[in-house]
Amino acid sequence: MMSEQKRNYQKEMERLLASNPSPVPTLLLHSCCAPCSSYVLEYLSQYFEITVLYYNPNIYPEEEYFKRVKEQSRLIETKNQEGTGYPIHFREGTFEPREFYEAVRGLEQIPEGGERCFACFRLRLSCAAQAARKGNFSYFTTTLTISPMKNAQKLNEIGEELAEKYGVHWLPSDFKKKNGYKRSVELSAQYGLYRQDYCGCVFSKREREAQKAERKL
Repeated sequence: MMSEQKRNYQKEMERLLASNPSPVPTLLLHSCCAPCSSYVLEYLSQYFEITVLYYNPNIYPEEEYFKRVKEQSRLIETKNQEGTGYPIHFREGTFEPREFYEAVRGLEQIPEGGERCFACFRLRLSCAAQAARKGNFSYFTTTLTISPMKNAQKLNEIGEELAEKYGVHWLPSDFKKKNGYKRSVELSAQYGLYRQDYCGCVFSKREREAQKAERKL
């Protein structure tokens, strides 16, 4: 029996963008951090009026969260001043780490990239889907698919599932395609953005510190 052909989410998004109607559609964009959003905003602000939702209760420690949210706000302000696309708005979600720890309870020991991350994706995208429904946005999506370390197929599956649940439209994506990740690195340097060296949660931080220690040995 042949396996199901792997979907090309980048091409699916391109087809949707090519058929975008007037007036300008709106997009609720969940963002994990400023560096990852840099290319996505450059790209999608040509097609949508974007509202960035910064909802990331997984970030550890608290001062790291506020450092990242400040960079996100600064980037959006800079992009709006440049005036190279449609207006970009910013909305900060609640920062309640207990929501994250409750969502990943029992999955603490699973390595990064597995079921713990999937539960975290679902938590954050659920918030985005509900915000998209409440705000009557044309679409919602996330910057997370730009990372080479994130499972784009799983993110799109969760997004589509939540879109059906909440009656909103999911914008498929795989932003790392077509040198998207490379461009985000270039833009991060251009704007002087703070680039973290771990995903965000305490578990990913511990894994990265252990990897660094192993390299030193």
